Amino acid sequence: MGALKIEDLNYTYDDYKLWEGDWELIDGIAFAMSPAPMRKHQNIAYEIARILGNQIENCQECEVLGEVDYKINEHNVVRPDVVLTCGETHEYYLTKAPQIVVEVISKSTAKQDEIFKFELYEQEKVKYYILVYPDDLYAKIYKLENGKYDKQGDFNLESYDFEDTICQVSLDFEQIFKRFRR
Repeated sequence: MGALKIEDLNYTYDDYKLWEGDWELIDGIAFAMSPAPMRKHQNIAYEIARILGNQIENCQECEVLGEVDYKINEHNVVRPDVVLTCGETHEYYLTKAPQIVVEVISKSTAKQDEIFKFELYEQEKVKYYILVYPDDLYAKIYKLENGKYDKQGDFNLESYDFEDTICQVSLDFEQIFKRFRR
């Protein structure tokens, strides 16, 4: 038996859906997800989802979801912390690029979120990508402009209006991080 080659690890969605536990699939490579995130991570993700969800109550085209599979293709399946998605019709997973993707960074997934998923979401034309740093209580917002992400800024006390979404939404980071400030 020969040495294991990288092409031997080229998994597909058919493999992914048979695995036990929580996984993501990026370029055919399986990434085990960490155990359940810390409470602070979960609270921040929940707060963002709650705020976005409240703002789209009257927008029938969109929904806010957490921890949902986003099947980009047979070799790429990710599970963002929070998404604002519009016009999705598939029952089990997302197939269309969300309007907004939020990833709450943990030490074990930072590289994956900041590099691999950043490039993946940019390629898939996700309009807004938000990286939230719970230990430092700030977020970086990127907006897709001319096919590339343009950093809109670092936010810890500020608000941001997402102008290019089907349902108009905004996030007030002072409110999101308020309960964690000492």
